Amino acid sequence: MSSFTSLNFLEVTNEAGAAPRPPSSTPFSEDIEKEVEASSGKEVEPLDSLNLIGLQQKEERTTLIEEQLSETLEKESDVVSEKSSDFIVFRKCKFAENSLPSQEKNIFKDDGVSEYVEKPSSGSLETDNVKSTHNGKPSLESREGGTPYTPKEKCQDSVGNGESYTSQEENESTEKPEEKLKKTVRVQSNENISDNTSVAHTSLKSCASVGTGFEKNFELNSILSAIRSNGFLEGSAENGAMVEEAWETLQKSYVYYKGTPVGTLAAMDPTAEALNYNQVFVRDFVPSGLACLMRSASAGGDPVIVKNFLLKTLHLQGWEKRIDNFTLGEGVMPASFKVLYDSHRQKETLVADFGGSAIGRVAPVDSGFWWIILLRSYTKCTQDYTLSEMPEVQRGMKLILNLCLSDGFDTFPTLLCAAGCSMIDRRMVSHSVILNLSFDSSVGIYGYPIEIQALFYFALRCSRQMLKPERDGKELIERIDKRITALSYHIQKYYWLDFTQLNNIYRYKTEEYSHTAVNKFNVIPESIPDWVFDFMPLRGGYLIGNVSPARMDFRWFLVGNCIAILSSLATPAQATAIMDLIEERWEDLIGEMPLKIVYPALEGHDWRTVTGFDPKNTRWSYHNGGTWPALIWLLTAACIKTGRPQIAKRAIELMEQRLSKNGWPEYYDGKAGRYVGKQARKYQTWSISGYLVAKLMIENPANLPIISLEEDKRISKPKLTRSLSF
Repeated sequence: MSSFTSLNFLEVTNEAGAAPRPPSSTPFSEDIEKEVEASSGKEVEPLDSLNLIGLQQKEERTTLIEEQLSETLEKESDVVSEKSSDFIVFRKCKFAENSLPSQEKNIFKDDGVSEYVEKPSSGSLETDNVKSTHNGKPSLESREGGTPYTPKEKCQDSVGNGESYTSQEENESTEKPEEKLKKTVRVQSNENISDNTSVAHTSLKSCASVGTGFEKNFELNSILSAIRSNGFLEGSAENGAMVEEAWETLQKSYVYYKGTPVGTLAAMDPTAEALNYNQVFVRDFVPSGLACLMRSASAGGDPVIVKNFLLKTLHLQGWEKRIDNFTLGEGVMPASFKVLYDSHRQKETLVADFGGSAIGRVAPVDSGFWWIILLRSYTKCTQDYTLSEMPEVQRGMKLILNLCLSDGFDTFPTLLCAAGCSMIDRRMVSHSVILNLSFDSSVGIYGYPIEIQALFYFALRCSRQMLKPERDGKELIERIDKRITALSYHIQKYYWLDFTQLNNIYRYKTEEYSHTAVNKFNVIPESIPDWVFDFMPLRGGYLIGNVSPARMDFRWFLVGNCIAILSSLATPAQATAIMDLIEERWEDLIGEMPLKIVYPALEGHDWRTVTGFDPKNTRWSYHNGGTWPALIWLLTAACIKTGRPQIAKRAIELMEQRLSKNGWPEYYDGKAGRYVGKQARKYQTWSISGYLVAKLMIENPANLPIISLEEDKRISKPKLTRSLSF
């Protein structure tokens, strides 16, 4: 039941704070007393006709007042019921950067609420910008330049405390005597409701906007209480069996090495050949690890498996990596590994794949980034700084970063990578297109894909928090700071597309020279595909798939845009616009089963030239417009961060209708995601764990900081623009 409707009684007072009149002081009460005396046999003076008429008028007026009050209470009750729904509660909590009060400002009126305010208890969530310590050591955020500790005030549950409060607007407003009095709600016992009044509801505290210190300003405990009390989790009992099944299946997928869990299998489909699905993929394990971190220890949470996974993959990083006669870089992380039993040696061994067994023989670029991100999540959740501070772990991070920050011929801060080096591990670009410098709109994964750039940025910021400045660490931190600043500006400036920017590109001039050029990448307007003009709404925008000289991939890529929101690579305004786009194009990007990994699909000639006639990447299938439920956790985290959890809730409800019944498939086919993928494996582990992480975050938004970073004010406004850098 809603916290509003659970009140036993309400006392309504005027805004000036005047107490209700005692019943005995009213003329009408005197008349009642006379009637009581008459009924008791006492002598009562006769009433003349004027007094009788006056009494009748008072009774009629009182009856009218009571009817008006009853109607008012019914209307207000309807409003309360409406506001108690999940959509309205969170729309009131919608992140608005300009409207967010400062940390020192109390959103309630200053007087009369001191009883509600107290410092957070020792068990409250530690904020990102608080300089906390663990065994005498500063927290992750304080190392990145967080603000000094400021005690945070928290509003307790007001029900039953017997105090009244008003919103700030009511406190500041002044009314004329003849105007209708504004009201406040007071929760007290044994009080009557005064007449000539209407009930005004208590205002909820505003939520933080994107990039304004989520943990600092978002009262997670109070918001969670509001979610539960207002029915946002309604129906969770009906899906309890699905959640229980998911946890049981996830635990069955555990991979053990010498008796300790070190990861989860990619899939456990009993009807299909194992192939490479009997391995632990670094990328696929991330949602499994997050689920184990977010689940409480009493319910079966297991952070140990995450620690073991991080250490084992770090051990594999030190192996010699040879493909044919070529040796890979020292910092390359494996794409996957598996545990085999050596019957001759009578012991278990680890076998790692660094791309030599992968389709196309492409080394994974994203594995190292995901490893760093998961390491930060483990440290954030467990407050165990000993792992990230181990010399071996520090060295592993430095090796990964040195691969990405090495000097070269690039004129852009983005990271150049080959096709198939990330989640989209199939050929999605025609090499003949690249060599001929064609103005094909579907540039694909080769070059500077948004997914890799967002992960790169995320990993840089996570490393910035965990790296120690000893020895060569200080120099590396300086290089990270410079790259973060340049990369954020480049992505926000040149990858962003909305209605206005699309119109600007459409009007671009070509062959411009010198630093004053507007069309800096010499993009040919005729290369803009026709579908973009119909797809782009007036409200909304997104980060396009790829940007390189004379070529832009205008397709929507889900992973890159969600990671950009979580890492604060996207500005607050851009993050809000991305959510707007998802709402405006729900049928295209979500459909009947979340979520489209890329939109739109390549068809006809584009499919033949870009994918090379790939039979698995046919239109609206697999990585060519396929639907991947495993990515629901990314969307959920992005929605919560931007104050739009109702979007994630709606998507989760769609998944719950079919995902378990279909056997937890890897992906779905079709433009609306209606059909189970023709080559999709059943009981795909990260489809299961992705759903669990989404549920855990919806039920407890306090889990968001485990996988989210707030905006770094030092890099939000770079001093130099690209046009001045030449």
